[in-house]
Amino acid sequence: MSAKRKIFFAGSIGGGRQYQDLYMRIIEQLKLYGNVLSEFVGNPDIDGFLQDLQWTDKQCHEQDVIWLQESDVLVAECTQPSLGVGYEIARSEAMMKKILILFQAESESELPRKIRGLHNDTTFIVKDYREEELPGLLKDFFSKL
Repeated sequence: MSAKRKIFFAGSIGGGRQYQDLYMRIIEQLKLYGNVLSEFVGNPDIDGFLQDLQWTDKQCHEQDVIWLQESDVLVAECTQPSLGVGYEIARSEAMMKKILILFQAESESELPRKIRGLHNDTTFIVKDYREEELPGLLKDFFSKL
């Protein structure tokens, strides 16, 4: 089943790209558990990639929603605040998707209470983490699906 699982990875694009290397490493680990529909989020040349697509804002939104609808789970790295990631979390929650929120434990910023408050141990999981903990954390999350 894991080979057929569809994973939507959410990470900041317009809100800041300082964690892009981390996104790439997370995406590589997610590929062990299924197909990452939004692999481009880890692209170091995201601006060039998006420019090459020549999508309008409407097309970008429509494709994002299609991928969210097709996905089985959403994994969101939320250390860098992002309106887009928040939107994808809200849409995924409304679609009753399984959601894993990742937030770096050593971050100086805080995860919004509106996100942290959705944690329920089953369908909406919030994890403060250190990068070396990711393999075990992801294994645990995906083994419970």
